[in-house]
Amino acid sequence: MSIKEILIQKLQDKTARIGILGMGYVGMPLAVVFAEKGFNVLGIDPDLRKVDTFKQGISYIQDVPSETVARLQQAGKLQMSAEFAALADVDAVSICVPTPLRKTGDPDMSFIVSATEQLAKYVHPGMVIVLESTTYPGTTRELMVPMLTEKSGLTVGEDIFICFSPERVDPGREDWTTYNTPKVMGGMTAACAEVATVWYSGALETVVPVSSAEAAEMAKLLENTFRMINIAMVNELALMCERLGVDVWEVIDAAATKPFGFMKFTPGPGLGGHCIPIDPLYLSWKMKELNYTAKFIELASEINTNMPRYVVSRVLDALNDRTKPLKGSKVLVLGVAYKPDIDDVRESPAIDVIALLEKKGALVQYHDPRISSFRTHEGGVMKSISEAEFMPAVRAADAVIVITNHKAYDYQAILDAAQFIFDSRNALAKIGKNNPKVVRL
Repeated sequence: MSIKEILIQKLQDKTARIGILGMGYVGMPLAVVFAEKGFNVLGIDPDLRKVDTFKQGISYIQDVPSETVARLQQAGKLQMSAEFAALADVDAVSICVPTPLRKTGDPDMSFIVSATEQLAKYVHPGMVIVLESTTYPGTTRELMVPMLTEKSGLTVGEDIFICFSPERVDPGREDWTTYNTPKVMGGMTAACAEVATVWYSGALETVVPVSSAEAAEMAKLLENTFRMINIAMVNELALMCERLGVDVWEVIDAAATKPFGFMKFTPGPGLGGHCIPIDPLYLSWKMKELNYTAKFIELASEINTNMPRYVVSRVLDALNDRTKPLKGSKVLVLGVAYKPDIDDVRESPAIDVIALLEKKGALVQYHDPRISSFRTHEGGVMKSISEAEFMPAVRAADAVIVITNHKAYDYQAILDAAQFIFDSRNALAKIGKNNPKVVRL
């Protein structure tokens, strides 16, 4: 039997040992799905706090229950370590590390490079490797393959099998999960795609092979660029409607009654999260190398990036209408998570809104039922007010700003107690539409 055939047999009978590099919001759920389906899985993460938490049977990822972690750990199906040397005994590796942007707007590939450097020390014949971290087209071929083959002398498609499969995790969702969200798989060769498809098909509901790693890389960027540009369009629509004296939310709801040719997007205080604000800029950056300007992406990014400033300007104007200056006013921000009902603050527009309010002299507090503290742009730590302090703070605030519309909030009680609410998410649509206390985005 060939190396490929032996590896496929091990993957099919689930004797292959699985390694997950990066046990965060993507890696942990993926590791759990593989373990639930009968694979022996080793998660590797250099963060010792995560490893220690895991070994106590506690999950640090919202979408993974601690009971599941403890059960799989006790069954010997899921283990975790900070030691990369364990990769020497692994047959299949998924790389699920962060890919942020640098302050200059360039892709920060340091996590992928570091993970691949560690993997290169232990790469061996009969190993399949899948990169899941979102990145620019060409990363798998141009960056990973040389790092894994130049010193080892291994041949891709014969000795080792390398693919790209973009993560599609949407934290907090229960309808579409790691298990049932279709998984795109692009291989460096047809043999690579075949091996990885066999592997992932053993645990996931649907695997969708494409012709190349580049096609898979580009598909992910298309998904998030589509959302970024459409969100920018409705954000700009909100600006236009405000000048026209038209209710943007009414306009969107009316358009959404069309049963074809329209997809509903809603405006907000800016983009947040691990994908939509960042991924399209990877594509824009890559195209600059080819002397091409991605005009839609850059314009959309400009519009979305300016939304926190627009929110602050609307709050300032609304306070002026109430004969109050923003400087010295008490402002309470509701929600700093980047979307409702999750505990993730990455790229959240709330951080920008708070920074801009403080720069203008406002006295800012925040409350979030899921995020007790966060690090500001200046490197400091801001803490949420407590539940006991919450309603008194609502009553005392000159302005309450809804940034994240968590379901846990009693919006009727907030409306009754507040002096003025700026609603950037239409959270009070049913109860505050015609209330003079409420100004909507």
